[in-house]
Amino acid sequence: MVHILGISGSLRAQSFNTALLHAAQAVAGADVQIDAATLHGIPLYDGDLEARDGTPQAVRELKQRILGSDGLLLVTPEYNNGVPGVFKNAVDWLSRNTPGLPPVFADRPVALIGASPGGFGTIMSQNHWLPVLRTLGARLWSGGRLMVSRAGSVFGPDGALQDEAIRKQLGEFVHGYAQFVAHTRREAAA
Repeated sequence: MVHILGISGSLRAQSFNTALLHAAQAVAGADVQIDAATLHGIPLYDGDLEARDGTPQAVRELKQRILGSDGLLLVTPEYNNGVPGVFKNAVDWLSRNTPGLPPVFADRPVALIGASPGGFGTIMSQNHWLPVLRTLGARLWSGGRLMVSRAGSVFGPDGALQDEAIRKQLGEFVHGYAQFVAHTRREAAA
């Protein structure tokens, strides 16, 4: 069993990216478990807050969930052709040293997907994540890309994925990434 934690980078209740994360859970199959996480409760990064109070509880809990997984799936929106501030803020918190916890990104298998109402999917956001993930030492899976464009027509009003071609593409992406995660886990154990 491969255990992946997916994080939706949107706070919106009817987020296309949260819907995409749920669709990934649905196509994962019996040998892959994808748990879903959100960014709710994570404050804006403030070095003074960190020095005074330490790592916020919401950040500690998300770090522990990441450490308990085999791989990390970042489901990223695209705002103004870039990384959403709320998502980057969370990653900034997650990258900070927390006493008693190891770094969460170092050598961790990470993959990117995203959905956007625009015509280019999340290509700019995903490209902006690359230097960040490289800096953090993550092992980015580059075996596939998934950028869902025109998300308003791909997901129904209930958030369910209604486009069969995207469902097939998502299934192939999830299974390819899960194989990478399993391979990485075997390498680490050897």
